[in-house]
Amino acid sequence: MRKSLTLVFGLTLIVLCPSTTAHAADKLKAVASFSILGDMVQTVGGDRVEVTMLVGPDGDAHTFSPTPADARTLASADVFFVNGLGFEGWMQRLEKSSGFKGKTIVASKGVTPLEMIGGHHHHHGAEAHGDHHDDHAKHDDHDDHAGRNHDAHAKEEAHGHHHDHDDGHDHDGHAAAEADDMETDPHAWQSLANGAIYVANIRDGLIAADPEGKAVYEANAEKYLAALKKEDEAAKAAIAKLPESRRKIITSHDAFGYFAKAYGIEVISPQGGSTESEASAQDVAKIIRQIRKDDIAAAFIENVTDRRLIDQITRETDAKVGGVLYSDALSGRDGPAPTYLDMFRHNVGVLTSALSS
Repeated sequence: MRKSLTLVFGLTLIVLCPSTTAHAADKLKAVASFSILGDMVQTVGGDRVEVTMLVGPDGDAHTFSPTPADARTLASADVFFVNGLGFEGWMQRLEKSSGFKGKTIVASKGVTPLEMIGGHHHHHGAEAHGDHHDDHAKHDDHDDHAGRNHDAHAKEEAHGHHHDHDDGHDHDGHAAAEADDMETDPHAWQSLANGAIYVANIRDGLIAADPEGKAVYEANAEKYLAALKKEDEAAKAAIAKLPESRRKIITSHDAFGYFAKAYGIEVISPQGGSTESEASAQDVAKIIRQIRKDDIAAAFIENVTDRRLIDQITRETDAKVGGVLYSDALSGRDGPAPTYLDMFRHNVGVLTSALSS
């Protein structure tokens, strides 16, 4: 009898082991275009999803160039999560070269995009008007992205919205030129309210790809959305404590337009929305004059940009380097911003610390 039980137990182990291995192999394979989005997908997907990020921590998606290995990774994926809004100028080429047959989910679908004019953007507090050039937006020619961008542009024109400039010129006379130079700011994740839209799109995309995991994805998303709402309220409360006169900062490149609008900060940047663009001497000189005029307290380095430009500006003004902000990428696991929520806590903490002292 004891030998029979031992035999039965051994056969049970043989049956169970392949099943466990198969379950691990059956995980939904998801590819995310960059680290912030990858963290969101992993948080919603949990143990049912294996997430690969094309642009990893501290990586710059603006200058990313896909490799044959990236094409192979995407080819074997079930679902591809992208930001959209023109952020991944290389995306369509990669999809075509890889022969990807899965579903592409645009995480920013439903976000109200910010429009930008010209070379640089000056976000004025909660209004967040400004002028800015995002040269990579025009390279993303997916129909759904282009449609949203043109629709948003048309609505803005129909409502008579204008972007404020501080140079005193009559910009009504330049309306046609502005229309030609209008671009969409892709950095929508820099508002936690937009982050909630991303999470809902990720949840729905995972359910469509893996209907059996619906209950898991819905539960994970519900918990995540509650955490995002709590962090959003905390960020607004922390920044509201700052005197309005000190809610002005300089950043390396223009990635904080949505943050500026959501949390009431004025952000000025020498570079445009892409780190590929170069700030001209004239742009830098103009910003230095504005810092002196408006008594801007702090300039911030970003983890994906060269700090030399910010160092030049702080040398020539009374502004201090307030610290490092995470804009387009998370930090590594041992850094201060390994997750999307950690990134927000870090950025708000660094900003309020620098601006309150």
